[in-house]
Amino acid sequence: MTAPGTAPPADEVPGLDPVTSLVGFTAVLRHAGLAVTTDRVTAFLRAVDTLGVMDREQVYWAGRFTLCADPEDLPRYDLAFDNWFTPHQGGGWVQRRRPPQPPKIAALLPAGREPEGGDAEDAGPELRAAASGTEVLRHHDLGELTIAEREHLRRMLALLKPEPPRRPSRRRRPARRGDADPGRTMRAALRTQGEVRELRHRDRSRRDRKVVLLVDVSGSMEPYADALLRFAHVFVRAAPAATEVFTLGTRLTRVTRELRLRDPERALTAAGRAIPDWSGGTRLGEVLRAFVDRWGQRGAARRAVVVVFSDGWERGDTGELGAQMDRISRLAHRVVWVNPHAGKDGYAPVQGGIVAALPYLDDLLAGHSLATLERLLEVIGDA
Repeated sequence: MTAPGTAPPADEVPGLDPVTSLVGFTAVLRHAGLAVTTDRVTAFLRAVDTLGVMDREQVYWAGRFTLCADPEDLPRYDLAFDNWFTPHQGGGWVQRRRPPQPPKIAALLPAGREPEGGDAEDAGPELRAAASGTEVLRHHDLGELTIAEREHLRRMLALLKPEPPRRPSRRRRPARRGDADPGRTMRAALRTQGEVRELRHRDRSRRDRKVVLLVDVSGSMEPYADALLRFAHVFVRAAPAATEVFTLGTRLTRVTRELRLRDPERALTAAGRAIPDWSGGTRLGEVLRAFVDRWGQRGAARRAVVVVFSDGWERGDTGELGAQMDRISRLAHRVVWVNPHAGKDGYAPVQGGIVAALPYLDDLLAGHSLATLERLLEVIGDA
């Protein structure tokens, strides 16, 4: 097996159908958990055509540069490449006739757990396993997922349909009921020689309320940061003009522009490049002060729903954190704190950061699973 980061030796390919072989290889990568999109497959085929399809080493590097989007993809890519393009006795290499089968969804079930819902004679085993596995994954801790479960969760997150909160606007629009509209009423009367035959009404229009998502990407939140940023990407796509996303660590980083990219993998890759303090320390008080001074007071947090994703571990002054949460609560319409540990048995809000922020919160929610994130969507939508 080829070690990660090392190219296999270059060999010549004896008469194969190149397109069939290469497309089959991308299907194997997709089954292995890599996010291989149609655009990446097209880029891979173009790269191979440019570099030369007959050279094994060129094929390896063309695929690695175009089909891998994350460092954790590299070991799976190397294994899939070796399994698909096996050495031939004649000195060349050929593709395997039967690609490895993708893992069954039933593998997502915990060990010793039987599928739920329905008798074995009432539904097929694969359908029952898929439904049960998806339901189990909805309540699974995001920080304890396997590679296959993480890929399944990414697809489930992409299916979320957030409904941004709405608020009354200062502008008024024609309506069937509401306050009297003198202007429209008098203009209608002019068409009937000054006789008022119908009283026209107007009401305040509604617009999206701003939502600000502050995601802690420090070392203690690293197991949850990827899923939370994907959740933020889903919300940005639903309301791009009314959503702002920042990351918290040793400094404040605005990643709204990066998360507006439509493709989730490209968006997360761009956000990762923009975050300089990923998996670092935590200075929530100082970072929130920077947010309020630079963005919050200038309109980002005014009458907005502010959501803080953090476990509350504060290395700095907790008094500073409490003071900044007080400022945010006076600016925002609603303040929600999402702590992944709040959904675990025996949890108590005793961390210094949580204790300092708790008096200024409207809601303290758990964010450790897909089900709790769905509950968060309901809280935001009802604000």
